Order: sequence, then C-alpha cells, then structure tokens
Amino acid sequence: MTPAIFGLSGTALTTEERAFFREADPAGYILFGRNCETPQQLRALTDSLRDLHGRERLFICIDQEGGRVARLRPPHWGDYPTGEAFDRLYRLAPASAIEAARVNAEAMALELSAMGITVDCHPPLDVRQEGAHDVIGDRALGDRPMQVAALGRAILDGLARGGVAGCIKHMPGHGRSSTDTHKELPTVTASAEELETDLAPFAALSHAPVGMTGHLLFTAWDGENPATLSPKVIGDVIRGRIGFDGLLLTDDIDMEALSGSVFERAERAIAAGCDLVLNCWARMDDMAAMANGLPPAGPRTRERLARALEGTALESTAPGDDAERRRALITKRDALLSQAGKAA
Repeated sequence: MTPAIFGLSGTALTTEERAFFREADPAGYILFGRNCETPQQLRALTDSLRDLHGRERLFICIDQEGGRVARLRPPHWGDYPTGEAFDRLYRLAPASAIEAARVNAEAMALELSAMGITVDCHPPLDVRQEGAHDVIGDRALGDRPMQVAALGRAILDGLARGGVAGCIKHMPGHGRSSTDTHKELPTVTASAEELETDLAPFAALSHAPVGMTGHLLFTAWDGENPATLSPKVIGDVIRGRIGFDGLLLTDDIDMEALSGSVFERAERAIAAGCDLVLNCWARMDDMAAMANGLPPAGPRTRERLARALEGTALESTAPGDDAERRRALITKRDALLSQAGKAA
C-alpha cells in the first residue's frame, strides 16, 4: 500500500487512473469540486474506487466544513454554516451551540456517507488569534481553547453518528499564521508557553480517528523544518505533548509553503513521522514518483487506517435516503442558531 491519499482528475476514473491506482494501491483518495457533479455521478465514482480495490471500508475524504470550505454545494447538496456561526451562539448559549454543531455535523455526515465518502477533513481546531491571516478566519470555532474543544468534540460526535470519521486539523495549530500556506511558509515565533493555548484543543480531542498537520514553522520547537516535515514537532509535540495516536495526514503536500519537489516533500514527511501524504492535484507524474519511491505503509499505519475507518457507514445508502432524518437535524440546527440572530 502506498502511504498516500491521491486526488482524481475528474467526475469518473480515466483508463490511465484506473490502471495506475490498481497497481499503486494508495491508502485512499480526496475529492474536490471537480469530482462532484451530481449525487448519482459522485456515488458511482466512489463505488468505482471501492470496486477497484475490493475494500468496502475505503478512505475517501473531502473538505466539507461549511461556508467557503465546502466541496459539495447547492443545488445538489446542502448549505452549511461556517465555524463562526457556532462561535457566536456559544458566547450566548454554550449548550445550544454544542447541540447545533452536533446536529449540523450529523446532517452533513448523512449526506457524505450517502455519497460513499468515509472521512471529512473537519473540524479545524485552530484557535483564532487576533491579527492573524484570515486563511482560518471565520472557519475557526472560536478564540478560546476550551470552547474550540467543546464545539470540535460535538462535530466529531455528529460526524460519527452519520457514519463518517472526522479529521482534526491543522496540528499543532494554524491560528497564528501570518500568511496563507497555499502560497508561502508562515513563521510562528510564539514561545512554547504561549503555544500551549494552540495545543489545548488538540490535546482535549487526541482520541480523534484522523488528524492533519499544518505547514507552519514554529521556532520554539524547530527553527528549520515546518511541522509537516519536522520529526521533533511530530514526535515530541503531536505524538507526545498532544498525545495523538490516530492516523496522521499531511496537509496538501503541493502547497507553496513547502520547498523541493513533491516527491522530496513526501519522502521527508514520511521520514518525519506522518502516516500518509496528502497529494491533491491528480498529476500523474507526482503520484507515480510517490508510488515508486515511498516505502510501503507499515503495520502501525495500516492499523491506524483500519481503526480510523471502523465506524464508517458500510451500507450502500442511495442518494436521497435518510432525507427525513437529515431535514429534522437541519430544522433543529436552524432553530438553535436563530438564538444568536435574535440576540443580535
């Protein structure tokens, strides 16, 4: 098994992709808007991936947070609020906000599992910091660590109830970023003591099935290597201080925050301690280099992968099933979120 999550080029597998993926046997796949046209098409695509590998529980992930980070959008799929909506409600009524976040995530998961998607790269546990770049911004669940942890826990629970594994991100924290990691590498100069604020939500939810690193340089821990490529950050901070023992993915390895070829980055990430490398852009030369050059996934990575997928939905739910349950969840969410609107 290649220790990678690969992207797909379009709405159906090409002949070249089908042959390559069968041979490379990646740990899983990630979907983007370019892959999602209609519910029937998307379910057919994910079914074709399962058929290709003969694995019913296959790691198929997507970034579906709500707001500006949503690959599935109306009119075929639901419209979900940003993390900021739950942050606002939490400040007025914490219990209501926690329940709203849970039912929203459950409704989202029902939609995802009906599409054959098993993992949502959600929730972000990045604690919002004043003056930081808005790459996180309204995606954040708040600026207080325990609030972020409480809402994040509710999201993980809601996703699990809908048959989808959640992925906490971006470890060890993206809330202080001064730049967009898609474009350049941020340097965080906060002290180790100050960074305890960033670590707290991740430590509280260290039992999460899947986690994702962030491409930031933390001078307090490693002044030379960004977190994704740092054995010290992954070993001492993510696995050690946070205590995360789930499946650890990189953020997209192709982001401009990192330097070197895509394969060189992937090789360094695996050597640093990441379980899987996330490669989103479906470029055959990059994927082939990883499949040919990376060591096969080891037993610990395989065990973490299997554990992450244990609770995911197995039944072949047709698009449109569970519609009544989902409508009730959305109605409840909207009633709870309206409390913040009335107060405003």
